[in-house]
Amino acid sequence: MDIYLKRKRGKILLLLVAVLIGVASLLYTNWLSGKMANEERKKVELWAEATKRLAESGIQNGSQIGIEQLNTAYLTLIQSILEQNTTIPVVIVESDGSFNYDANISFSEGRKEQVLSKELEKMKTHAEPIRINLSEEDNDYLLLYYRESNILRNLRYYPFVQLIVIVVFIIAAYSAFLATQRAEQNQVWVGMSKETAHQLGTPISSLMAWIEILKLQNVDLALIEEFEKDTQRLEKITERFSKIGSKPELVPTNIVEVLNSTVSYLKTRSSGKVRFETEFPQEELYFIPLNAALFSWVIENLCKNAIDAMDNHGTITLGLQKKENSIVIDVTDTGKGVAKSQFKTIFQPGYSTKKRGWGLGLSLAKRIIENYHQGKILIKWSELGKGTTFRIVLNK
Repeated sequence: MDIYLKRKRGKILLLLVAVLIGVASLLYTNWLSGKMANEERKKVELWAEATKRLAESGIQNGSQIGIEQLNTAYLTLIQSILEQNTTIPVVIVESDGSFNYDANISFSEGRKEQVLSKELEKMKTHAEPIRINLSEEDNDYLLLYYRESNILRNLRYYPFVQLIVIVVFIIAAYSAFLATQRAEQNQVWVGMSKETAHQLGTPISSLMAWIEILKLQNVDLALIEEFEKDTQRLEKITERFSKIGSKPELVPTNIVEVLNSTVSYLKTRSSGKVRFETEFPQEELYFIPLNAALFSWVIENLCKNAIDAMDNHGTITLGLQKKENSIVIDVTDTGKGVAKSQFKTIFQPGYSTKKRGWGLGLSLAKRIIENYHQGKILIKWSELGKGTTFRIVLNK
């Protein structure tokens, strides 16, 4: 359980680091773009002030007419200033509303007026225009409109792009980590299962031999039958372990028969204070593709967990519903319940609320149902102090 708490904290820490990097990048870029916006504004104001002073100088020299009719020296200087601006979109409008000048705005032949009109509307929402008086007359002026450059606009989007890249990187790294972890877990499970099956083979053969000897010694047949049942049970367990890691064969099986058989076995191996109830018609036939040995193992694991959760005292109810394309099995207990925060982690290998055990029961159950039977297993309902319902959904 501590392992999963540490992993959960590690994931949260990783997410927080990504968010902090994104926020820091966003704040820095906003600060940088704000500085650039101020610089662009100063450049435009400087250009407008230079134009205005040139115009005033032209007025003092007797050229009290528009910017286009200033003497050649002034016009050349203004043109030089304009050419220095290679990034900021600019539109200059005369007092009568006609376009006087534009810079850094792309348009195709024949669409100049249309494009400039659209750009002018954008610029009006961006900032107040700069007025350039060309003479002492009130109607002799120019209005300079501008908006932020494409460089500045792209810079504003940069932190969001950076944040997306960081998130994609974290997701890719986390996915690779999970894939590696699953591969390692699979190798451990398969190796452990095969070795367990191999180690059980020898003592089971020995037990079978001893049973045959007991039959010749006139031992009570009832005792021999019980020995045989337990030996057969060990054989079934060995078979289950040997199938982990290889694709099991699914054959049409009556699931009612498998459930009844499993419940009968559990009743004889459980405390008398544990009551088993079945909520499905015993005579019904529900045939679905199933590996009976592995599925029985899943039901056993769920019931044994339920018995532990109830401290060997309570009721376990098995329900069976027939849907249009699936069979739904519910295993309900009256135990301690499971917190909602543990609904998913409870199926992870190594998770256990008990002091003893490896915490592989529910993990193997999930593997058998989802990987081998293409079904689903989940906690349908749980309430602390009242009980839990595990739900299994199998396709017909």
